[in-house]
Amino acid sequence: MRIKTITNWAYGATLLLTAVSGTAFILAAVSAAEERQVLEQYITLDELGEELALAAEMRSDEARLYAMRGGERHLVAFRKDETEIRSRERMIDRLRKQALPRVEQDALATIEKNLGELDQIERAAIQAVQAGEVEKARAMLFGPDHERAQQAVLEPMERFRALAKSRTQSELRVAQALSDLFSDIAKVMLALTALLFLAVLYFILRRRVVLPLDRMTGIVNRLAKQDFTVEVPRDQRRDEIGDMNKAIGIFRTNGIERDRLEAERMAEQRIKDAILKMMHRLQAIDTQEELAEVVACFAPQTFPDVAGQLFVLDRSRQSLRLAGSWLEPTHSAQAFAPGACWGVRRGRPHVSNQSHGDIPCTHAEGGAAPSLCVPLTVQGDTIGLLYFEERPDHAIEPGWQIYVELMAENIGLALANLRLREQLTGLALRDGLTGLLNRRCLDEALTHRAQERDGGALACLMIDIDHFKRFNDDFGHDAGDFVMQHVAAIMQEVVGNRGEVYRFGGEEFAILATGMDEAQACAILAEPIRQRVQAAPLAHRGRRLGTITVSIGVAAYPASGALTNLLSVADAALLSAKGHGRNRVIGAMGAVERPLEIAPDRLSG
Repeated sequence: MRIKTITNWAYGATLLLTAVSGTAFILAAVSAAEERQVLEQYITLDELGEELALAAEMRSDEARLYAMRGGERHLVAFRKDETEIRSRERMIDRLRKQALPRVEQDALATIEKNLGELDQIERAAIQAVQAGEVEKARAMLFGPDHERAQQAVLEPMERFRALAKSRTQSELRVAQALSDLFSDIAKVMLALTALLFLAVLYFILRRRVVLPLDRMTGIVNRLAKQDFTVEVPRDQRRDEIGDMNKAIGIFRTNGIERDRLEAERMAEQRIKDAILKMMHRLQAIDTQEELAEVVACFAPQTFPDVAGQLFVLDRSRQSLRLAGSWLEPTHSAQAFAPGACWGVRRGRPHVSNQSHGDIPCTHAEGGAAPSLCVPLTVQGDTIGLLYFEERPDHAIEPGWQIYVELMAENIGLALANLRLREQLTGLALRDGLTGLLNRRCLDEALTHRAQERDGGALACLMIDIDHFKRFNDDFGHDAGDFVMQHVAAIMQEVVGNRGEVYRFGGEEFAILATGMDEAQACAILAEPIRQRVQAAPLAHRGRRLGTITVSIGVAAYPASGALTNLLSVADAALLSAKGHGRNRVIGAMGAVERPLEIAPDRLSG
């Protein structure tokens, strides 16, 4: 039952008991007043009857003494008693007007009548004494008539007093009983009211209000301090305290949910901030290694409990190779074919987990651990893969997928932009036919070297394909392009990491090699190139192209003079080699290398 209902019932019962108790007190007071009134009436009637009887006797005595002695004072006393009798007669008249029983009224009437007869006898005797008839007066006052008249007054007086006493005692007992009854009722009602009040104080205020409120106060204080670990006891009471307890439970549940949502929001904000930072860094990368470093730095910040790897599709598009990793993943291969990943096949994220009822990727070692593969796709073209692997006691959250896809989209765009930039850079710096660095790169390299102090020795080789026009005229321009690509490949193989190979223009090439003088450049680079070009006969589209030869001029800094003139000196040596019959190496310092014997088919060509 609700406290409000109990309180209303208790309030109503208290009012009822208070009303009954007040009524009982009022009735007890009325009964007490009636008791006092009856008692006063009894005392008044008794005193009046006694006074009337006593006055009648005294008046008779005064009349007798006056008849016997004569004396004026006895007459005065007789007349004084007569005055008092008249006042008592008036009192009798007032009593008659009260609601006296019929018997008492008859007794009063008899007393009044007999008192009048006695008064007539005594007045007649007084008159007789005054007339000198003393004996007559004495006979009247001491005779049987006076005795009977006097007795006629006293007997009704006694009967009236007895009747009044009996009636008033009966009424007094009834009034006392009623007064006691109402007083007891009032006391019982007061006791019940007190018990009800104490019951309300103990059972309602203390047990159902104070104690639960005290307990809830501690819970609310802890909840106010954001301590949602406090347990709210279940209370099945269907009253206001139960409602408050339910409200506190709902508040705690809402607080826990609010904290959870706030934690999720903060986690999402942290993920967004990390992805945003990563996006800003990706915009400034210059190489694929920097891209892998940025991803390996920010991926664990974004998803701190999940290991991962970044795979990049090689230029042959035959293999996905590891570019970077974080938090030490252990279940994926370092390189694998694109078809080994279901995510790459489907072009969308794929979860490798046999327990989830899906097909695991073969590169993830048969799904040994739950993993997530997210392909890096740009305009429908897959160029890489993000691989995430669950660590012990940490799982890949389903809500992360949107952020994983966002990260993959940005990494894919950055990788595509990087490759496009490399392509554009290659187009700007390299020859489109041979893949060699172009004339602009050669000039920049020489300018940069000229700006350096104490850069060390630098050798420059100028190379020209002998009689190159014949290949275009006899076999077509495709064959000429093929010859230049062949010669460029030989030069790159011979030079390796000793220097850089440049296409100077047309069929002319240049080589810069650091740390070499002229003799070393001739022996290590120039002569091996000349010999390998001459020793490799070519065929194009089923037709033999014959023997190919090159002329090479070599110059070295600082022996050949200023660095700014190095290219001109090497070119002059090249012209000298061509002037001396081609297929030879000539150094700027005048050394002439004899050519090998030229094959007969080359001479006939």
